Amino acid sequence: MDKIVINREKCVGCSECVKDCVASALYIKDGKATLRDGCIECGHCFAVCPAGAVDMPGYDKSGCVEITPMTEIDSKTLLQAMKSRRTIRQYKDIPVEQEKIEKIIEAGKYAPTGSNSQNVAFTILGSKQAELEKDCVKLFRTGVGIGSKFSKSLGNVDINDRFFFKGAPLVIVVSAHNTVNGTLASAYMEIMANSLGLGVLYSGFFCACTKINPLIKAKLNLPKGHKAVTCMIIGYPDVKYKRIAPRKDHKTQTL
Repeated sequence: MDKIVINREKCVGCSECVKDCVASALYIKDGKATLRDGCIECGHCFAVCPAGAVDMPGYDKSGCVEITPMTEIDSKTLLQAMKSRRTIRQYKDIPVEQEKIEKIIEAGKYAPTGSNSQNVAFTILGSKQAELEKDCVKLFRTGVGIGSKFSKSLGNVDINDRFFFKGAPLVIVVSAHNTVNGTLASAYMEIMANSLGLGVLYSGFFCACTKINPLIKAKLNLPKGHKAVTCMIIGYPDVKYKRIAPRKDHKTQTL
């Protein structure tokens, strides 16, 4: 199947797709856009074409609505939301609605990936959530393979039966070949979750368990070659913060 298909009857030869092609896989021939080798299927030509002459067979285009002008978000509101977010460790016993879960996953799906690899996967623990938490609690209590790596982080924390998932109703493991790709997707997903009134905790301890114990990772049934990049604990917060938390001074330099 072709990566992209150009309808030569619709194409007006404007060169917009050629100018925006990151792989230089498009050129104008006989007044029409023409494809050569090197296409990475990024979709820029599909998005930029004013005549709608580009198609991408095999791709889901149900959400590809026209954006005129491109969606803008009030910067002051967005920054306030980013500064106000907190890691949530207290959750209400309320399930997350399916439509909200789908929006969170969709946000991750549209995050950028290197070379447009789109190789990020999302695993909802669902019926295995309790089992996996039990496995991880057992691993941390025994200390097998953990050594001193987490001793400072754990301190005097009680590793109880809800230590990993905090009683939250939803856990999503974001996995990928590439750590950066998985991290970017997770950030998109958290912003979406926050906009839906949900709180998020990144459980680094759970991801550590998948590295320490191959059996725990195997239960996730991740795509071949994938690693658990983040484990997102999601639910309705059972805590209300009254103000933005302070930050240390940070270094900013211009070279």
